[in-house]
Amino acid sequence: MRSFQLLKAKIVSSQAKVAVVGLGYVGLPLALALAKRGYFTWGLDKNLSRIEKLKKGEQYIVDVSPKEVLSLIKAKKFFPTVEESVLGESDVIIICVPTPLRKVKVPNISYIIEATKTIGWYLRKAQLVILESTSFPGTTREVVLPLLKKSKLKEEKDFFLCFSPERVNPADKKHPLEKIPKIVGGLTPASSSLAKALYSKIVKKVKVVSSPEVAETAKLLENTFRLVNIALVNEFLIFCHKLGISVWEVISSAKTKPFGFMPFYPGPGLGGHCIPCDPLYLSWKAKKIGFKTKMIDLASYINHFMPKYVVKR
Repeated sequence: MRSFQLLKAKIVSSQAKVAVVGLGYVGLPLALALAKRGYFTWGLDKNLSRIEKLKKGEQYIVDVSPKEVLSLIKAKKFFPTVEESVLGESDVIIICVPTPLRKVKVPNISYIIEATKTIGWYLRKAQLVILESTSFPGTTREVVLPLLKKSKLKEEKDFFLCFSPERVNPADKKHPLEKIPKIVGGLTPASSSLAKALYSKIVKKVKVVSSPEVAETAKLLENTFRLVNIALVNEFLIFCHKLGISVWEVISSAKTKPFGFMPFYPGPGLGGHCIPCDPLYLSWKAKKIGFKTKMIDLASYINHFMPKYVVKR
């Protein structure tokens, strides 16, 4: 309990030192948000070029202001670095690394594994580790936890572990990080309480769920919902072409219904990193537990077919 009480007091008083691992479109805005709320924040990235750009005030992420970065560096609240040793000095460590697919369309969590192993070398008592990287249900408990336990420290007694999915929408000024509710699912209520205390400093609403698996699955549901509905409207596009009517007029008409309908729009396949990738993490996990996600597989097929359809048309 002593580790929990010490850490909770630091987080609540904004005296906790935070390390954000991975300074991409998820990690950098998060690190800056924490620094703006008074936390001494390290931004850790293996890419030296990124660190140098941040220190020089050069932009590499469209919705991050170089002026804001330099201001926080000057105020000694934000410290971009490649030095892994800062992990040992941190009270909270947040993993924000990529989770792509391998060429055969299966999850590639090598960046999570590498980051967790590095954290394990520096892990000490009274630390909270949060995974934000999108992954399949079970990653926090079955992959991250065993690697951290190699430190010989006891989870939920010496250190605390939580999953809180990133939900940023890059370049979306209408929904900045601070306005997007956070989901937190700790191994126990203690971890969830610590994570909630931290995120409550930077977002307006924090939803605590019963386990990391619930939080992991919620994120995959969000993006699978979009995948399936995009596939549906792409199929409607083809149908409307053959019928000789405008799919845009059909959608515009349908969305006048004030309930039970959410408009999605067709296009030449899927854009971005998350929507084409994340649902396949879910379908991969489903196969591992003996279940086939037929709708996800079909939606992926339809969306994959769209570029060819658009070019031929």
